[in-house]
Formats: sequence, structure tokens, C-alpha cells
Amino acid sequence: MIKSYLLRIIQLIWGLFLYSFGCVIIIRANVGYGSWDVFHAGVSRVTGISIGSVSILTGITIGIIVFILGEKLGLGTILNMILIGAFLDLILFLNIIPLSSSFLMSIIMLIISLVILALATYFYMAAGFGAGPRDSLMVALTRMTGLPIGVCRGGLEVLVVFIGWRLGGMVGIGTLLTAGTIGFWIQMVFKLFKFDATKIKHETLDYTLKMIFQTNR
Repeated sequence: MIKSYLLRIIQLIWGLFLYSFGCVIIIRANVGYGSWDVFHAGVSRVTGISIGSVSILTGITIGIIVFILGEKLGLGTILNMILIGAFLDLILFLNIIPLSSSFLMSIIMLIISLVILALATYFYMAAGFGAGPRDSLMVALTRMTGLPIGVCRGGLEVLVVFIGWRLGGMVGIGTLLTAGTIGFWIQMVFKLFKFDATKIKHETLDYTLKMIFQTNR
């Protein structure tokens, strides 16, 4: 049992790292950030806080909000709040991804980043440790408003892009391509791995801790 949990945690962390890696590629493509990164970059520009730190603070804030709204948090939710931002800062600090020098390179980098984000989503979700704070907010809004989940997701994307843009975040063709095609890439990756996200029963944090402690007795 403990070995199974360890492998799932490794899978979760790997997925979160890949997600950060994909976000950095979009940033370095230099044709507009991803939706939430536009917001993170805008707040970073105004406050002087690093993009990764803004991502962490945003995740924690949203996590508190969705918990108040009645959504359950899992280990994946907590690690999502912390690790994506930490990995983002680390990868940017190491400067291992070159800045695009041409439009063609930017498009290639965008396609690569979208595939990586889709793979990251698969690894992260398949671990079954709970949704991230932003995904949980989407679900909470769907429950509250009764609107289709796609409408709530789209509304959130538009809102954070608008706020981030007004704060100085970079909006460009990369932002539009990311927001418009990420669903397609995720669908293709899920199909490739024969993964049905609707059949995953995510564990709450208290259940995960309970199972780990019972196994260690």
C-alpha cells in the first residue's frame, strides 16, 4: 500500500513539474503568456514579486476560497498550490529554455508546450489526489451558478487574462492559441492513454493521511 502511494505521489509531482516546464516554454516563446500566467506576470510586474511566488499566493488564496465554498481539498490541491510556482521560479532561474528568436520558433515552442501541458494534466489527474485550486474554483462556480462547466472555465480564463493584461501581463497570439487549443491537446493525450477523467475518484487530504497512517501501523 505505501509503495502504491509513493508511486502515485511521484507521478503527481512529475505532472506538476511538467506543467511548470510547459508554462515556462510558453513564456520563453515570447508571443504571449498562458491565461493564468498573464495574471501572474501582471501582478508580478506591479508588486515586484516573482511570477512563481505570485502563482503560489494565488493558488493559496483560491484554495481558501473554494474550501469556504464547500469544495474538498486533496494532497494534489496542496502540492499544486506550492510546487507549480516553485518549479516555475526554479526553471526560469536556471535559464535552460532559450528565448525565441523567430516567429517560426515561437510557434514550434507553443506546440511543444501545449503537448507538455496536456501530458502534465494526464499525470497529475491520473494520480487521483484531488484537483488543483483553479480547477476546484471552476467546479465550485459551476455548482453555484448552474452554468455549463465550459462557460465557467471560459469566463475565468477571460477574467484573469483581462486583469493580467491591465496590470501589464503579456497577451499575444500565444495566449489565444493556448486558451483555444489546450482542450484539444488534452483530449488527444487522454485518448492516447485511454484515460477517462470522469472515472477518477480523487482522494481528499484527510482520507490520504488516514490511509498512510493506517498502513504504517
